[in-house]
Amino acid sequence: MKFAEIPQRLNPLLHAPDPIVINHVISVEGGGAEAKQTACYDIDVEVDDTLKTQMNNFLLSTASQQEIQGLDSKIHETVETINQLKTNREFFLSFAKDPQQFIHKWIVSQTRDLKTMTDVVGNPEEERRSDFFYQPWAQEAVCRYFYTKVQQKRAELEQALGIRNT
Repeated sequence: MKFAEIPQRLNPLLHAPDPIVINHVISVEGGGAEAKQTACYDIDVEVDDTLKTQMNNFLLSTASQQEIQGLDSKIHETVETINQLKTNREFFLSFAKDPQQFIHKWIVSQTRDLKTMTDVVGNPEEERRSDFFYQPWAQEAVCRYFYTKVQQKRAELEQALGIRNT
């Protein structure tokens, strides 16, 4: 729902309730101490609602529409930021509460996500056993991993020292 539609939707709900009618006879005669009675009367007076015309003019102007859209998008961004911060808070609170269980669940979740993303169908039971990692590919994987790490550190060192690789 757009912000400009709010007054149209709320207007039928904002009418004053039906007045309560109380029939009472006013006596004008009398004298003495009983004559001093206080009475209040409501008199309906029709007045033009200037705020309604100002509000309609504001909502119908294109500059105001753009301003409202901008504010509306800021509200959505703020709500999204709040939701992200809430998720981060829950993430870190669960880590603070039980780090070991948190790390275990996180690794299981990351493994499942990686398998889903790469469409690799593995055997979790086989991967739990140490024999799985003594296969010929494991040695090469470790060497590649360390080579990549050494190259990253070398690049960082060269960048810090200002050495250009030509």
